[in-house]
Amino acid sequence: MDGDFRREFVREPASLKHCPALVLNADYRPLSYYPLSLWPWQEAVKAVFLDRVDIVAEYDRVVHSPTMEIRLPSVVVLRDYIQPQKRVAFTRFNLFLRDEFCCQYCGARGDLTFDHVVPRSRGGRTSWENVVAACGRCNLRKGARSLREAGMSLMRPPRRPSAEELRNIGRKFPPNHLHDTWLDFLYWDAELEA
Repeated sequence: MDGDFRREFVREPASLKHCPALVLNADYRPLSYYPLSLWPWQEAVKAVFLDRVDIVAEYDRVVHSPTMEIRLPSVVVLRDYIQPQKRVAFTRFNLFLRDEFCCQYCGARGDLTFDHVVPRSRGGRTSWENVVAACGRCNLRKGARSLREAGMSLMRPPRRPSAEELRNIGRKFPPNHLHDTWLDFLYWDAELEA
């Protein structure tokens, strides 16, 4: 029997593999929107037994121990409020999120890298205010030249985003799968129709 098949089948049945729990802060907002704050079902069950979370919604699936049975949580809320970070870390992921996963020169999506608006060879710093997402083609075209020399322009000037801005941008990029029990908690602050 194939070793990979045994590992996938025996250690973690496929029926339980895809049952993540949406994790909400004590104010019933997700800890993060992008990436969406999800825990594997094992972590959610552990947190329930450690009294760190309350179950808000459940899947129809159950897991068994020798002495008990529990339905898998699909939404959990933390008992203690976690203060959201105010400072946004300068990471490649956050940079791409700020620029909405879009080249800031031509608008292309995919095959992204980053570019220094003022080239490093000319004293440009690696900072929020000088780095943008760029596709490989535009990055090569611009090279170590200024925007004027390359005959290029930016869609938006680079700047430091706030944590709230990144959370709002993250809402535009939902994951591939959203369980029905999650929807009320992901968009609860959306404007209601009259």
